[in-house]
Amino acid sequence: MALSERITQIQPSPTLQTDSKAKALRKAGVDVINFAAGEPDFDTPAHIKDAAIEAIREGFTKYTPVTGIEDLKEAVREKFARDSGLHFCHEEIIVSCGAKHSLYLLDQVLLNPGDEVLIPSPCWVSYPDQVLLHGGRPVLIPTEERDGFLLHPETLRAALTPRSKMLILNSPCNPTGAAYPRERWEELAAVALERGLWIVSDEIYEKLTYDGFRPVSVASLGPEARARTITVNGLSKAYAMTGWRIGYAAGSKEVVSAMGIAQSQSTSNPTSIAQKAAVAALRGSQACVEAMVEEFDRRRRYIIDRLNRMEGVTCRVPQGAFYAFPRVDPYFGRGRKGRAIRGSVDLADYLLEESHVALVAGAPFGDDRYLRLSYATSMEEITKGLDRMEAALHRLR
Repeated sequence: MALSERITQIQPSPTLQTDSKAKALRKAGVDVINFAAGEPDFDTPAHIKDAAIEAIREGFTKYTPVTGIEDLKEAVREKFARDSGLHFCHEEIIVSCGAKHSLYLLDQVLLNPGDEVLIPSPCWVSYPDQVLLHGGRPVLIPTEERDGFLLHPETLRAALTPRSKMLILNSPCNPTGAAYPRERWEELAAVALERGLWIVSDEIYEKLTYDGFRPVSVASLGPEARARTITVNGLSKAYAMTGWRIGYAAGSKEVVSAMGIAQSQSTSNPTSIAQKAAVAALRGSQACVEAMVEEFDRRRRYIIDRLNRMEGVTCRVPQGAFYAFPRVDPYFGRGRKGRAIRGSVDLADYLLEESHVALVAGAPFGDDRYLRLSYATSMEEITKGLDRMEAALHRLR
């Protein structure tokens, strides 16, 4: 069968693949510790589920406006005003089937073949492949742990070409947990705006920050930044609503309108019931978010301390999200029972098969020296998994 050229350029999501493999092993009776999943292990809060149940009982199960119901758009508008001092009208907001879908729609409406999209690396695995799917060219700009995994404005400037069209920034970042302070945002925005780039600000982890860090939305830096920034967010991470598939974007009315046209020919509207649940999430008590952040912080401190005490492993303290990104390349070149560890993929495979610990190799994120572990799982699982990981690493010679 002759498949399209575009689909042959990309790979399935490695994070979802590893998570699925871990769940399949568990179903088969294998005691797998799963550090692969990028989703909170908490249940969706009761008041959000109640809103969905009420929507079903009231028969709110039909098509809705393509870009989202008015109540949800208003709740999103209120959220931006409350959290970021940003003021959008309903025509500048689109609700989609998850933040990933919003990002996909943005590529649909902004990219032409050959357009370059600048992406600081390490980065979320879907950014480059989504760009490739739309005929664009992802340009990965390496960042270093010694710089906090933050993109430097001069490094950004050096990567610019006449084909540069878009800059994607994710703060806090998946997989590194790095978060951009206001000063760095201002420096990067100045370079991007000078060259007329579109700035895509992925803020899906904004609620999950630690040690008093206060996230800044790049669109709030001034009128010019607001005009050239599309802010993407969603309900999945902060409200434990990964399966509900509700995300949103806000920015240029022209861009948002075009995204709505693309959405109308793909998914139609987001799920009606999930939209009602999202209204309850954004307008209801935020105590559930605060409780999750407190528990994530407890796990974060433990997992980073344990990783840094392992021989040959170092791990920077993340400022946000729920991922640890340890450097493990001292183990490259070692082996066990005829198995050679040549890079992060080999090491991740070894840990899954040798100790039944599922985590994600750093290579798909853009840096082969690292592994990604999600601490969105219980302390009991974290402790057991790290014990297994440490023992398995010790056996490599």
